[in-house]
Amino acid sequence: MPSMPTKSTRTKKVEEEPIIEPEFIEEPVIEPVETVTFKRSHFYSVLTVFAFAAGVLLGYVVWGFDSGKEIPVVSAQAGGPVVEAPVTTVPRYDVASEGFPSIGPEDAPITIVEFSDYQCPFCRRWHEQVYQPLLNAYPGKIKLVYRQLPLTSIHPDAFPAAEAAMCAGDQNAYWPFHDKLFSNDTLGKDVYVQYAEELNLDMTAFESCIADHKYLDAVQSDLDFAVNLGVRSTPTFFINGLAIVGAQPLDVFKQVIDKELAGEIP
Repeated sequence: MPSMPTKSTRTKKVEEEPIIEPEFIEEPVIEPVETVTFKRSHFYSVLTVFAFAAGVLLGYVVWGFDSGKEIPVVSAQAGGPVVEAPVTTVPRYDVASEGFPSIGPEDAPITIVEFSDYQCPFCRRWHEQVYQPLLNAYPGKIKLVYRQLPLTSIHPDAFPAAEAAMCAGDQNAYWPFHDKLFSNDTLGKDVYVQYAEELNLDMTAFESCIADHKYLDAVQSDLDFAVNLGVRSTPTFFINGLAIVGAQPLDVFKQVIDKELAGEIP
């Protein structure tokens, strides 16, 4: 039976591959403003701040293409002093969500597209601490879409794990398999087989799908799209096209979603 693909046997990757894993932010801290110049071909990260009544601070990270101007990068502490947002408009990105693994109503007012890596410890921590509480907080209002961004240069098992999850999806078991992949830090063919058996999948079909690398091109396509868009870290989320970078805590997502549902974000 053929083995899982190595980097040398996979489709040639784009020149620049994302390699960053932002840490889980338990409490955003105040950082000094720094001014950085970004070229049009690069992605920038800006923490946009919204102030509620009584001085409650709303912050989250948005990315956009620059036109050559210098953009200050700002961090602020939730509940701290109100900080003026460095940009007057919030860029939205056209990130396809149809045809990819998803959970939640198709007509949900909020679509979250997550670019993630099954071997990324911060992705796993976000899944463990934020994923289900977020869905529970907005019943029927969120469609969560998962797209693959295996950081193959530092996570050799991430690409095969993504393929295995999509093979499980052939038997309507993508999300249970997805949850199992994030249940611990051990990956590998034996683990995928074990999870498939625990889910009572047709093992002949599952193992054939893996051996044939049925979803190699699909995973590579997701990776290429993310890199070409400018995504450089996992996890990265797009909430109705608004970018949040890193394993941010639940409150950050709730603040953005509440503003979006209220129509308060341009």
